[in-house]
Amino acid sequence: MTSPSPQLSDGQPAGAGRYAPSPSGDLHLGNLRTAVIAWLLARDSGRQFRMRVDDLDTARARPGVAQRQLADLAAIGIDWDGDILWQSQRFDAYAAATAQLTQRGLVYECYCSRREIAEAPRAPHSPPGSYPGTCRDLPESIREQRRAALGNGRTPALRLRAEVTELTITDQVHGDCTGVVDDVVLRRGDGVWAYNLAVVVDDAAQGVDQVVRGEDLLSSTPRQAYLADLLGVARPEYAHVPLAVNAAGERLAKRDGAVTLADLAEEGTTTRSAVARIVASLGGPDGADSIESLRGVVTPESLRSGPWVFD
Repeated sequence: MTSPSPQLSDGQPAGAGRYAPSPSGDLHLGNLRTAVIAWLLARDSGRQFRMRVDDLDTARARPGVAQRQLADLAAIGIDWDGDILWQSQRFDAYAAATAQLTQRGLVYECYCSRREIAEAPRAPHSPPGSYPGTCRDLPESIREQRRAALGNGRTPALRLRAEVTELTITDQVHGDCTGVVDDVVLRRGDGVWAYNLAVVVDDAAQGVDQVVRGEDLLSSTPRQAYLADLLGVARPEYAHVPLAVNAAGERLAKRDGAVTLADLAEEGTTTRSAVARIVASLGGPDGADSIESLRGVVTPESLRSGPWVFD
C-alpha cells in the first residue's frame, strides 16, 4: 500500500527521488550503495522514492534478473512508493514525446553505423562518441538512397536536431558542470528507444525531481536537461555520486569476486554484514548494520570525498 504523499515545509506536495537499475546482471555492493544514497537523500528531504526498471532493450534483459535486483534492494532496507515502472511498457510514451519533437522540426533520420560515427571527422575538442552531424542536413534524394540501402527491414535511427552545442547544469555534488549537447539518438536503428529520451519522459511521469546516480553518468546529464527543456518538463535536481572501485581504482565489477549479495552469502557473509560495510563507507555509526542509521548522515557535501575503495 502506498503511504500518504509527504509534504514539503511550504505545504506543497513533495517530489520524488528514484532508483532505476538495468536488468543485465545482479546488483553489486557499489550499485546497492548508490541506491542507498538515492533513498536517503529522497527520504531525508521529505520526498517519495520511486522504483523503475530500465528494461528498454528487451533483448538484453535477462530473465529473473530484475526480480533478484528488487529482492536485494528490499533485503537491505530500501522501500519505495507506488508501483514499479517498467520501461518496456512505456514505448507509447516515448513515441509521443518523439512525435512532439518531430512536429517542431527537431528530429531527423540517421543512417550511420557505429563505425562510421567513430571514424567521422568532427570539430576540435569534441568528446569521443559525440555525433558529428553526418546525416543532419542530407538532401532528400540522398536520404531515400540511404533508407533503401539499409535493407533487411531495418529502419533509420532517429536523432534530435539540437540547437545548442553545450549546456551547464548544477550538480549537488560536483557544482556547475558544462557538457556537450549533440544530436543524440532518440530511437536506435533496431527500434530500441534511447535511454536519454526515456529517462526524461519517465522522470516527469513519476514526479521525480531529484536524480541521484553514479558520477559516470554526469557527462550525459546536459543532454537530458536539454531534452527536458524541449519537452517542457522541469529539470530535476541532480546529484552524481562517487562510485565503488577496486584496489586498482577500477570500477567495481563481477570480475572482482564476491561483490553481490548472493556471492557474499556463498562465502558466509550475511546481508546484515554487507549492509554494515555500506553503512561504514558512508560514515555511519560504528557497528551499525541498518540503512536507517544513516538518516541525516549522508548529504551531498559528505559525498565529495571521492570513490569508495572496496577491497
